[in-house]
Amino acid sequence: QAPLVESGGGSVQAGGSLRLSCAISINIHRPYYLGWFRQSPGKEREGIATIDSDGNTKYRDRVKGRFTISADNAENVLYLQMNSLILEDTAMYYCAANTGRSAGPLYRLLASQYKYWGQGIQVTVSS
Repeated sequence: QAPLVESGGGSVQAGGSLRLSCAISINIHRPYYLGWFRQSPGKEREGIATIDSDGNTKYRDRVKGRFTISADNAENVLYLQMNSLILEDTAMYYCAANTGRSAGPLYRLLASQYKYWGQGIQVTVSS
């Protein structure tokens, strides 16, 4: 079984909403941090939202105010609520996890800081 499994992707019109879920099957201990990344064809994978085991969050500016990251620690599920979706949000979305403490919130938006990854799920926003 994959350590992380995303669900909830799909197609939506611009201005709409989607909620991504990430089921975490590995046993990670505090402290830890979790993140959502996305990648469009021809572009690098970019971190868009992260949360640590203390509940601290960090967002990339282009999604701030539209996306919300949260975690259900009891159910081991990570969420990404995406509102006011725009065409540029079209991408493959990945969840990621790592144990320990990062060097800071900005570092948690770097793909290199994560050990565990999901297989990705497509989000397509149309006009």
